[in-house]
Amino acid sequence: MFANPMADLASTDLVVTNAAVTDSAFFCVLSHEGLLAVRGADASKLLQGQLTCNLNYLDAHSASLGARCTPKGRMLSSFRILQQADGYLLAMAAELLSEQLAELQKYAVFSKSKLTDESAAWVRFGLQGGDAALVSLGIELPANSDSVAHHGELIAVRLSDGRCELWLPASAAEQIQAQLSLHLPQAELNSWLLAQVRAGIGQVFGASREAFIPQMINLQALGGVSFKKGCYTGQEIVARMQYLGKLKRRLYRLSVADGEIPAVATGIFSPIHASSVGEVVLAARSENGVELLAVLQEDALNDGRIHLASLAGSALQRLELPYKLDSDREIQR
Repeated sequence: MFANPMADLASTDLVVTNAAVTDSAFFCVLSHEGLLAVRGADASKLLQGQLTCNLNYLDAHSASLGARCTPKGRMLSSFRILQQADGYLLAMAAELLSEQLAELQKYAVFSKSKLTDESAAWVRFGLQGGDAALVSLGIELPANSDSVAHHGELIAVRLSDGRCELWLPASAAEQIQAQLSLHLPQAELNSWLLAQVRAGIGQVFGASREAFIPQMINLQALGGVSFKKGCYTGQEIVARMQYLGKLKRRLYRLSVADGEIPAVATGIFSPIHASSVGEVVLAARSENGVELLAVLQEDALNDGRIHLASLAGSALQRLELPYKLDSDREIQR
């Protein structure tokens, strides 16, 4: 199950615990992720050969989703990346960061770049319906997805579903949190994860490391894969899957009416196959039970008899994603 990282960060009178808060404005601390910094003259060159996204598209006013893959195209991590000072910051699941740092260090030995874990130096807040709060901080954030706005050391990033993230130095966290509280109720992390599920934004965690290629979590539909940037680790497999269209598993949004929040990588089962037909990518409490994203075989989904954790487990129902897949549009990036 997902832990509640907010439990020790805020008093109960400040925290909105109702999952329905995702239908209204709120903010929360994004305590489940860390920040990997890549800085120096060769930072862009180093990352361009490692990541699925195209760093040539990034500037001070734009961010991107992305992934780092094995040579076989399996995702080692997924992240949100933006420019900052003399390099880049990558926000990813905290449990992935130390391993990704160590692996990238091997490629940085002969380059003018420095990689560090800057998680302790930054605090990140997630905001839903928080534009007025940003304006109170001097930030005018455009409405288009992946736009970035700055005010002093504050950085705001627009997400695809209209939510935003606010990145700031840890030294300013107490002051900014107090300012946000004047405009928004503070919520548990679950509310943010539920909004992420409803936005159809998959993510790699420790338990799902190397489980998926980017298209399995629809990363290409969210601008996290470039098919025009040239070579990067795993590029051949990722490109082949896009152009040949032979993907048998992809991301779906599902719900279950009862039970606890399933852990990442929990299996999904169908009577039309003798083994698992998919696994949980991300899950959160909802008003009516649990909503989740899962990578699932299409034939099992079409059959309709899909169950969580075992064939005898709770029945899963399909929900719609907020976007459509369009391979012709996706390959233009």
